[in-house]
Amino acid sequence: MSFQDKTLVCKQCGQQFIFSAREQEFYSQKGLTFEPKRCKDCRSLKKANQSRENKNYPKQLFDAICAKCGIKTQVPFQPVQGRSVYCKQCYQQLR
Repeated sequence: MSFQDKTLVCKQCGQQFIFSAREQEFYSQKGLTFEPKRCKDCRSLKKANQSRENKNYPKQLFDAICAKCGIKTQVPFQPVQGRSVYCKQCYQQLR
């Protein structure tokens, strides 16, 4: 398949940007069927903002009892009854 550079308009800043043939080939190899909606600068800005937002909202931790040593610990997932949960030390020993 032959790709040619395309001029697209960024939905965020309204500026034109080039979706190069090389980028199109990369998208195709990865199975991506869409064209980018933002220019490189706006994509980078969006990614940075998302990263910053994730730091402001730490993962929820759930209380659990380690199945091996019995100490109280916290895990970043909801424990399910019937499935063992381990503290960090015991988990590393089991690996």
